[in-house]
Amino acid sequence: MSLTHGEQVRVLEEGEEVGRGINWWGMIFFISSEALIFANLIAASLYLEIRNGGVWTLPSGHPLDIVMPAINTAILLLSSGPVRYAGASVAKGNRRGLILGLSGTIILGPIFLGGQLYEYTGLFSQGFNIQYKTFGSAFFTLTGFHGLHVTIGVLFLFICLIRAIRGDFNKTKYFAVEAAEMYWHFVDIVWVVVFTTVYLLPLLHG
Repeated sequence: MSLTHGEQVRVLEEGEEVGRGINWWGMIFFISSEALIFANLIAASLYLEIRNGGVWTLPSGHPLDIVMPAINTAILLLSSGPVRYAGASVAKGNRRGLILGLSGTIILGPIFLGGQLYEYTGLFSQGFNIQYKTFGSAFFTLTGFHGLHVTIGVLFLFICLIRAIRGDFNKTKYFAVEAAEMYWHFVDIVWVVVFTTVYLLPLLHG
């Protein structure tokens, strides 16, 4: 009986590492609800494009430039590496690896946002803004909403970094890091879908 109880206690203590406790499932539920919001926005964008009669174009008559978004996509995908390294490091009790991994993603996240801002500036100069037909509204709502999530993800990781520097995490207690990593991978996956829908599909249609 004592051995059984001891095993249960050990499992509970390692719950953070295993990552299948109530907190983990709560994070899955939260991410799923966010995914539904993005799914609705993407579906609405596609519906409006089809209703518009074809591929949307800028005021100049040209399609969206794909170069900057493609670079941004590479940056965001690259940012998944450091945060994965951080998650693997904290599970092994490697505090230095945790700090380095979090720092790497925290640096790359704002670079992505800077690239998005650069793209927006160029589009504004062409007369393309949120008030430009349904295209402007759909484009800036979808990409801007994703940019907001990247911002939240960077803040989430920054808080984890501060806690990591303070020594709040160890190899059996690190759910905040795991949750931040899950959220960041979600943000990355969503962007791949957004990039495909907004930038690549019109090229294939053309």
